[in-house]
Amino acid sequence: MRVALFVTCVNDLLYPDTGRAVVTLLERLGVEVDFPSAQSCCGQPQFNTGYRHQTEPLVRRYADAFAPYDYVVTPSGSCAAMVRDNYPKIARKAAAEGRDDGLSQAAAAAAPKTYELTEFLVDVLKVTDVGAYFPHTVTYHPSCHGLRMLGLGDRPRRLLEAVRGLELRELEGAEECCGFGGTFAVKNPDVSVAMGEDKVRHALDSGASVLCGADNSCLMHLGGILRRDDAPMRAVHLAEILASTQEQPFTPAVSGAVR
Repeated sequence: MRVALFVTCVNDLLYPDTGRAVVTLLERLGVEVDFPSAQSCCGQPQFNTGYRHQTEPLVRRYADAFAPYDYVVTPSGSCAAMVRDNYPKIARKAAAEGRDDGLSQAAAAAAPKTYELTEFLVDVLKVTDVGAYFPHTVTYHPSCHGLRMLGLGDRPRRLLEAVRGLELRELEGAEECCGFGGTFAVKNPDVSVAMGEDKVRHALDSGASVLCGADNSCLMHLGGILRRDDAPMRAVHLAEILASTQEQPFTPAVSGAVR
């Protein structure tokens, strides 16, 4: 089984520890992980902003970069959804316009083998207890792409519930959008921040010390609000919690006591 990590732009540039956590976690489970250096952006910012033609070369690049691998694992539901849901749509549209130029083949090769991290753990490796230890109170925010486009369901929660020492708290309005939405946050900042503040208020009301998610784009938005308000809560990616063990613990730094 040849497995590659698709780290994504946000993680590569802003949250490299999340990518390292994925590798640590998978290697602990006996999976050898490669990191093809030819990988780049999946094209989601361009596509969501309406630049479909500019996205097409990135579809081919993604397919070429990950061609040798059986599975591509990414710690981002939004990027996984871009590949799985939108790549085939982009290819079909290009074919209808008479300029496929290998796009259909690229999308067909890339989409089926791309997995969001929790899907890969639960559906491919058939594991929910990954040997993690994280003695903190946690509430989980399901991102829109993972929830609605990938249908992750309870996979993330099952993984969190199996972590030793972790107490999972319910999040009111969990299925509501956090307000980030990529370029939505740039074009509609006031609405975006208001939605984020609603989500943060519910997270704090849970009494948890850690707000967990499977998309660092959402966590960047929510974590920024938490830091601005000096709230006693830290936004932490699910991969970092699952990579934490008693021997090598991940300690969330928060302003205030960790409960």
